[in-house]
Amino acid sequence: MKEKILKLKAEVLDEVAESFKRVDEVAEFNTQKVLDAMRELKVSDAHFKTSTGYAYGDIGREKLEELYAKIFKAESALVRTQFVSGTHALATVLFGILRPNDEMISLTGAPYDTMQTVISNGKGSLKEFGVIYREIDLTQTENYFDEIKNSITPKTKLALIQKSRGYSTRKTLTIDDIEKICAAVKAVNPNCVIFVDNCYGEFVERREPIEAGADIIAGSLIKNIGGGLAPTGGYIVGKKDLVELASYRLTAPGMGGELGASLGTPRLLYQGLFLAPHVTAQALKGAIFAAGIFSRLGYKVFPATKDLRGDIIQAVELNCAEKLIAFCQAIQKFSPVDSYAVPEAWEMPGYEDKVIMAAGTFVQGASIELSADGPLREPYAVYLQGGLTFEHAQIAILAAAENLVNA
Repeated sequence: MKEKILKLKAEVLDEVAESFKRVDEVAEFNTQKVLDAMRELKVSDAHFKTSTGYAYGDIGREKLEELYAKIFKAESALVRTQFVSGTHALATVLFGILRPNDEMISLTGAPYDTMQTVISNGKGSLKEFGVIYREIDLTQTENYFDEIKNSITPKTKLALIQKSRGYSTRKTLTIDDIEKICAAVKAVNPNCVIFVDNCYGEFVERREPIEAGADIIAGSLIKNIGGGLAPTGGYIVGKKDLVELASYRLTAPGMGGELGASLGTPRLLYQGLFLAPHVTAQALKGAIFAAGIFSRLGYKVFPATKDLRGDIIQAVELNCAEKLIAFCQAIQKFSPVDSYAVPEAWEMPGYEDKVIMAAGTFVQGASIELSADGPLREPYAVYLQGGLTFEHAQIAILAAAENLVNA
């Protein structure tokens, strides 16, 4: 490895020492929170047993959902491997709550690409079912809260907040940001349902969105909350009546959350949840380290090295398709799985532009494991996330840096 890159590594590790300490303190707090919940609810080996068929009375499934509700300070939870992705869990909430002629508004601009197909761009979207949709541009921060006041009406049924940046360079929201937005919405329409897309945000901070005023939240089990062990799935937590409505879209009206076989997954979901605060901290350290490395190489990074973070994603503007491809290929090359594969940009379902994705992961597509991706469009930003260990993240990030220097 070139001497320049090794020198950068030493400089960045010195710079981020205080930030790493802060990350470790949050991880310890959240580990205590998870441990206390598991002790209070008396999690036992009996809850790891598998179920099949209809799975009525699955005590492991029921206890896990009780555990999620306790940790997230919510009334109810739906935690299932039947969710195929985070987008599926989010869509289940939207289709469960909204009805024809209801109005929803995104308070954080255009959602992530796959959610745009759910809302308005895809076949079978909410728009086709007569749901009215509007957006507020979060980047217009100067008049943002005035815009909320003017845009929320008594007819607004649901307000969507995306905590993470998605494929944009806007600021990721912190829990404090979400609390202010929730307060602004409820001041205008107390009955408006506030729904937070919590993907990539779990255990990054000491509080979760329900504690900040959200009514319901959802996310993926193969991101932070699964701790790198969950093989698939998603979760929904929030007010009991809202979670129940969502459950009727996961299964069927009248059945709801009473069914759903766990098959061979219970222990992995419990153990992954227990490890999640620590694994999230490892991913955060990788993101902070990457910000330090690539900013020193002259690239614009979001967030900056010492910024407060609301998720595990690190964006780097590369301004060139060739560099975006070179970056992702380096991450793939230094992955534990499929390291020999060479990622290429392709037209993925649910995305408007060609996307390149590097993810040599033990669980396919698990973005709590180290991965990098980005759409081939200006400003050719790469989105780096995950890392089960900081050591692995560091090795791969330095390889990507060397690729960029060579490019």
